[in-house]
Amino acid sequence: MNRLMPIAIVAVLAVVLANNMIYVVMETERAVKLRFGRLIDSDIQPGLHFKMPMADDIRKFDSRVLTLDASPESFLTSEKKRLIVDSYAKWRIKDVDNYYKATGGNESQAMNRLGRRVNDGLRNAFGTRTLHEVVSGQRDALMAEIKASLNERVGEELGVEVVDVRVKRIDLPSEVSDAVFRRMQAEREKEARELRSQGLEQAEVIRSSADREKIIIEANAYSQAELLRGEGDAQAAATYAGAYNKDPEFYAFVRSLNAYRTSFKDKSDIMLIDPQSDFFKYLNDSKAGH
Repeated sequence: MNRLMPIAIVAVLAVVLANNMIYVVMETERAVKLRFGRLIDSDIQPGLHFKMPMADDIRKFDSRVLTLDASPESFLTSEKKRLIVDSYAKWRIKDVDNYYKATGGNESQAMNRLGRRVNDGLRNAFGTRTLHEVVSGQRDALMAEIKASLNERVGEELGVEVVDVRVKRIDLPSEVSDAVFRRMQAEREKEARELRSQGLEQAEVIRSSADREKIIIEANAYSQAELLRGEGDAQAAATYAGAYNKDPEFYAFVRSLNAYRTSFKDKSDIMLIDPQSDFFKYLNDSKAGH
């Protein structure tokens, strides 16, 4: 037992010494090495590394894309209209040396300083645009402009890169929301009245066109009907004339019969006619039709 004690002590010391000499940087991390508080290495790659015990201190930082969820801020447009803007930014460490010197490796401090830069960028961008430009399809171009402007500053100041800037929500202050709503409602009602007026105008045009076409169609139909009726009357007259020329006496007899049928159709009818008139020619003379 006494022989194993020194070996165990040496083993423990070796483990402790190795733990103080060896460190690992993960793929999702960036690290710097400090020797007696002075920065000596700011570009430590992922992997297994060695350090001097008691003299070197390793600081590790998250190298992944981080999210800065900014608090809603009040900005003015070029029309001096106040907006409440809720935004966020995506960022990551680009230059570990500048990042450590600017923030001491403190992520909260980096977030605070970057948040102020994002708010300044949004304030400057909103101040040169109208409300319509801010909330319309130009928002993507606006965010791209803000991101480019931020990267020109925070790269050297903080050693970080802004990956993206987005606006989650834009609200109007409560004191102007009602006024804006009423104005939008008035604009929509005006547009609706204009559309109704245009619809009524088009309806009148269509109705008058339909009436005109109706008159033309009826006139053409009447003209064609009169033409056909005239042709029919002419053909009937020609038929009557042909029948009369073939046998005038028989034609006169048939016409008299038709006259008798029409005259004596109603028993209550009374006619005062001379019995010797031509009307009773075929009734008085049974041989008149032969």
